[in-house]
This record gives sequence, structure tokens and C-alpha cells, in this order.
Amino acid sequence: MAFTDLLDTLGSVGRFQLVYTALLQLPCGLLACHNFLQNFTAAMPPHHCQGPANHTTAATNDSGAWLRATVPLDRDRAPETCQCFAELQWALLSSNTSIHGAATEGCKDGWVYYCSVFPSTIVTEWDLVCEARTFHDLAQSVYMAGVLVGAAVFGSLADRLGRKAPLVWLYLQLAFSGAATAYFSSFSAYCAFWFLAGMTFSGVILNSLSLVVEWMPTQGRTVAGILLGYSFTFGQVILATVAYLICPWRWLQFAVSAFLIFSPYSWWLPELSRWLLLHGKSQLAVQNLRKVATINGRKEEGERLTKEVVSSYIQSEFTRGCTSNSVLDLFRTPAFRKVTCCLMLVWFSNSMAYYGLAMDLQKFGLSIYLMQVLFGVIDIPAMLVATTTMIYVGRRVTVASFLILAGSMVIANLFVPADMQTLRTAQAALGKGCLASFFICVYLFTGELYSTEIRQMGMGFASANSHLGGLAAPLITTLREFNTFLPPMGFRAISILAGLAVCFLTETRNMPLVETIEAMERR
Repeated sequence: MAFTDLLDTLGSVGRFQLVYTALLQLPCGLLACHNFLQNFTAAMPPHHCQGPANHTTAATNDSGAWLRATVPLDRDRAPETCQCFAELQWALLSSNTSIHGAATEGCKDGWVYYCSVFPSTIVTEWDLVCEARTFHDLAQSVYMAGVLVGAAVFGSLADRLGRKAPLVWLYLQLAFSGAATAYFSSFSAYCAFWFLAGMTFSGVILNSLSLVVEWMPTQGRTVAGILLGYSFTFGQVILATVAYLICPWRWLQFAVSAFLIFSPYSWWLPELSRWLLLHGKSQLAVQNLRKVATINGRKEEGERLTKEVVSSYIQSEFTRGCTSNSVLDLFRTPAFRKVTCCLMLVWFSNSMAYYGLAMDLQKFGLSIYLMQVLFGVIDIPAMLVATTTMIYVGRRVTVASFLILAGSMVIANLFVPADMQTLRTAQAALGKGCLASFFICVYLFTGELYSTEIRQMGMGFASANSHLGGLAAPLITTLREFNTFLPPMGFRAISILAGLAVCFLTETRNMPLVETIEAMERR
């Protein structure tokens, strides 16, 4: 008998599972705020060069005339952001006068920012514009690098220390590093603590998912996993609301770093009994199971549990073992090489495209608060469609369709005239919804493709490729300095390519899980 049979005996999807899932969903929703926080804290307001200090009186008397004489206009008749005249051009104050070929220079005296929407951001505080504009994207890359490192560090710790203890530590680390990011006044300190905050992302997500899914009987696992996905979606809407109410970037950073409130009740969350049994802590495992039975109204069934009874339910898991010890095992056989290479491309491309789109909302020209809400709300119907097609159509068709559709939508967006803003926004929102829904599909699909002997290793390796894609996303956006078409073309072209790669994978709908490498080769 399996451990899930024991959970069915103790109340199946009962009060304990519902409360447990709800308590783990709350921090996951707030975690989404951190993931997209730089849409607001690193927003780039309109700006132009600051005039020389010895002309401040003239600037005060007639700021419009002063700006016309000091800063040239771009092709849209707006002040240039990174150039000013080397010599004051007073002749331009005449309405019918124009000057061609006047010498210009960089902004030696700093910049003037129009802070009507964002009173302060890291851009205005550290002048991350013009020559320093790449530091704007570097800050997000530092965060994604932390996510990648955290996946390796806390994944290993979770196997050694269990799920509960690392999760409590992660809440504390995120609260401290998030607050420290807002407290210190240097850009290097900001990046250092932002890296530490990023390290917690994978640990919170993976540990929360493990705790929820492994305490759930089979019939409740799919819904529980989807609910965690929805909490992440609602977190994006919460972020837009909080950012609208709290505009200064430091106070906003403090507000979304309130993970300290989750630490007290997280001590109540019982450790996985399966992990405790596998590590020789049978008595504590039985105590946790009895607690579950009591909360679910099955106290008598819980009192009948003994170490021997509990061990009998997972005896097969004790004896099954695993032959995989290295990532190289994922490339050992032809079937494994095909699956692993395709999934590497699929996970990398989707994460890169998703973060490339979701973390650069200013380019759409609408209110950034409205775009954040729209991008969050569109995920809800998209996830419902993805869940339905996975059940009734299949995993392979669903994953491939969402990737190809997402890439096609945003590539088509490049050819929509700039004045058709509504259509451009709708296409981008649909593309983002497809990419978000993909994450629900691919976690399940990846686990079903790999055999039991190597499933955990495969999931971890695929997740690492996803974080690499997130790390690459802000770096790809820097290509807009050369050509504005390059970033969206790069993001969406690789999504379409990954969608085609999915067609080489095996359909797993309504198929039993493969247990051994030999069985996977035969399939």
C-alpha cells in the first residue's frame, strides 16, 4: 500500500489539507510581488539633461525657454534624454527658427526627472539612464542570478533538513534582505541584498509545492498545485494595488518584504511524515499523522497508528531506491537525451520570454498599474483553458500550442501600428497569459516524461534551465539599445522554436508513470 492510501484513511482532502494549503498560498502570493517589483521600483520616468548650475536663475524664470535653448528635440519633438547643446542656443526661442548641426554633448550636470507618476525609483536615485542604463537591467539579472543559486542551495538543504526548517529560514531571509535592499543607500548594496532576496524564490516555491502536494491524497494534488499557481497570479494584482498606494520605491520595497509575519505560524506546519520516516524519525512522523487525523475529525483512526503500521504503508518506497547520482544520467540513453534536450529548450525559452515580457511593462505606453493588473487577470482564464486541454486533449498539444501562440502573438505585435495601442496591448496580454499557463502544464508534463528512477533529478535540472532563462531575460532587453525590434524578436522566436521541439516528446495523458530506465526506452 502507498502513503496516499494512509492519507485517505486519515480524512483524504479534509480540514487539515485545506488550512495547510491556504497558509502556504499566502506567502506565495506575496512572493510574486518581489518577482515583478522592479516594474515599479526601477521604472524609468521621462527625463532630460540638467542645465548648467550657473544658469539656474534663467531656468527658474522661464523653464520652457530654458529647456528649448539647452536641450535638442528628437524626431518626436520631445527633449532628447541624453544630449544637450554644448552652447546655449538662444536663437531657438523664436518660433520660426531652427538650427541644424549644432554641437551637442552628454549630460555633464545630471538629469531632470518628471516624477508625476513615480516620485522616486532606483533610476532617479542613482541616475541609471543613458550610459548607465544597462545597470537598470543588471539589477534584475542579479535577482535572477540569486534565484538560480537559491534553487541549487536550498534544494539540497531541503533534502537534508526537510521542508519545514528551510522554509522558516527562507521567510526570515526574504524579510531581512528585502528590507535591507530599501535601507542601504548604495547601488552595490542594493544589488547584494536583492541577490539574497532572489535566492529565496525557488526555495519558497519548491518547498511550498512539496508540502502541499505530499500532504494531499492523489485526487487533490492537481487542484492544490493549480491553486498555488493562482496565488502567484493574484499576487501580481496585489502588487499593482500596493504600488499605486505606496509610490516611493523604498517604502514600497519595505511593504512587500513583510515575510516576517509568516514565520510564527510556519512553525506550526508539520514536517512531511514521509521524509521523517525515511530519515529514521518514526515517532515524530506518527505524531504528525495523528495531528492530521485529529484536525480532519478522524481521531480514532489516528490513535490506532503505530510506527509499524505507518512503515507498512511506505515499505515499497523504502526498498525502491534510485540509481541516479549525477546530472550526466539525464543524457545516458537515447530516450533520456531526447527528452532532456527538448525540455532544456522548452523551460529556458518560456522563462526567458515570460520575464522579458512581464518585467518591462513601460514599453506598452499605458499606465503601468493597469498593465500589471491586466497581465495578472489574463492568467486566470488562460490557466483554466490550459487545465481543461491537459485533461481532455493532452499534454503535448497543450504545451506546444501555448508556446507557439505566445510567440506568434508578440511577433505579430511588432507589425501593428503604434497608434493601435489597444490591439497591441491585447496581443501582448494574450501572449503573457499563454506563457503563464505553460508553467502549470510543464511541471506535470516533465514529471510524467521521466522515469521514477530519475524523475527528481530531471525536474531539478529542468527548473535550473528555467532560471537561466529568467537570468538571460533582462540581458536580452539591453539589445534595444541597438534595435528596438531585437528583444521581442529574440524572445518570441525562441518560444516558437521550443513549441516545435515539444512535438518530439511523447504524449503522457492517461498513461501510467514509467518506473525504470528500460521502460522509458521501450516507450
